[in-house]
Amino acid sequence: MDEFDYVIVGSGPAGSVLAKRLSADGKTTVCVLEAGISDSHPMIRVPVGFVKTLYNPRFTWAFKSVPSEATNNREIGLPQGRLVGGSSSINGLVYSRGQPEDFDDWALTGVKGWSYRDILPYFKRSERRIGKADERYRGRDGELPITNPDWKSTLCDAFITGAGELGIPKNPDYNGEFHDGAGYFQRYIEKGNRISTAQAFLYPAVDRGNVILRIGAEATAILFDGKRAVGVAYDHDGEARRVMAKREVIISAGTVNSPKLLQLSGVGDPALLKQHGIAVVQDLAGVGQNLRDHYTVRIAAKVKRAATINERSKGWRLGLEIARWLVGLPSILALSPSLVHVFWKSRPDLNRGDIQVLFTPASYKPGKTYQLDDFPGMTCGARQQRPESSGTVRITSSDPKALPAVQPNYLVDPRDQEVIVAALKIARQLLHSDALKPYLVEEVLPGPDVKTDADWLDYARERGGTAYHMVGTCRMGVAGDPLAVVDETLSVIGLEGLRVVDASVMPQVPSANTLAATLMVAEKAADMILAAR
Repeated sequence: MDEFDYVIVGSGPAGSVLAKRLSADGKTTVCVLEAGISDSHPMIRVPVGFVKTLYNPRFTWAFKSVPSEATNNREIGLPQGRLVGGSSSINGLVYSRGQPEDFDDWALTGVKGWSYRDILPYFKRSERRIGKADERYRGRDGELPITNPDWKSTLCDAFITGAGELGIPKNPDYNGEFHDGAGYFQRYIEKGNRISTAQAFLYPAVDRGNVILRIGAEATAILFDGKRAVGVAYDHDGEARRVMAKREVIISAGTVNSPKLLQLSGVGDPALLKQHGIAVVQDLAGVGQNLRDHYTVRIAAKVKRAATINERSKGWRLGLEIARWLVGLPSILALSPSLVHVFWKSRPDLNRGDIQVLFTPASYKPGKTYQLDDFPGMTCGARQQRPESSGTVRITSSDPKALPAVQPNYLVDPRDQEVIVAALKIARQLLHSDALKPYLVEEVLPGPDVKTDADWLDYARERGGTAYHMVGTCRMGVAGDPLAVVDETLSVIGLEGLRVVDASVMPQVPSANTLAATLMVAEKAADMILAAR
């Protein structure tokens, strides 16, 4: 049994930022527990390596959704990173903050200090924006490099032009003053390599000497002295161990594992805990509630007269792309899976965008995970930005090794059904724009037989899946909020010495990928923790 000032469970984006900020004085001691493996595999560094790692249980928690009638009783894979750097080591590399209004909505729930004006400095702190940017909104001195794609595509440019035909303007920086519009995604790729949050934040902190990273250390319970968290029990290669925290225990295990660990430790809905023979430490019915995620549905088409990633990834062409990557030239090996964005409205009367359409000059075999088609192709993904449907994460056993039941409840809310249908119809219009017409052979998914709104909804139920953006299961809130798990300082309600700092505290998923917002949450949390000290 050993002791540190802070014990952090999870080495993902939030844990990495916290480790660096809390240890900045060179004296404060921090122990980071990571259940997974090292991030030394070469496929981690190569951006396109996500096709080999994302659904590989060696690198992930292989969570799956509980089948739901709203998605045709399918089990949907919900992988999350299980290695140093967490999901930042295996994800799609897109850096997207969301709309300013997203965070003003958080503040409207009553949590003070979380409006867009309040949190903008924390977005800026962690990023090192490379390229043109409005420095009122963008950071230049942070650790995480944010770049524009250096690999261009005729199809991508035509897609952006086609968006203009629908009245959707070009937006060169959706992370700046304006969110809506069409343009290229920004990403955390530098000199052709993935820069995970472990590389940017955690390893420099470990190099100081006052941060210890323990790999293969799976947290099994939070240790309490009365109502105060004093340490963490964990399993290391079958051996039960403990690490104690002089100041605080910080849970940064992710939207599935953070509520799971709280429930295993006696914090949650008493009925669920008693069902599994777990003594109640704190009655918090909101633990594991309010699960939100972006449900994404893709359509695809065959292409002519333009090169796509499909054919460039095979045979001698792939060899050429590898050679280009090795010498630092633009290459398909250094791409994120989505290259172009459209942030827009499902209806013209809305005062802010509610849908996102993604584009890439590649297409995938139906029912296969990131297996490219044998013909030239292009794909649009469509999603609702702020889903109304919410779900749950619930332990299924008192055994820490047992996977929890994850039920996102995709498309349960009728409003989500309406918006995904509208988003898919806009995606089809974009694929059939005049600008893309010279390159379009035919739509292969869903194809011309899908015409009515009912057809589109049936297609969405059968074909959609996760965007890997789960949030909300330890949501922050104020006194009297029955779903609140943490307060505005991210301290667990009713307990001492315990915080949750990761995407699980977000009341609603941002209109974006979640990494940028998770870094922001961790930056703000670090300031609050240091201020409390």
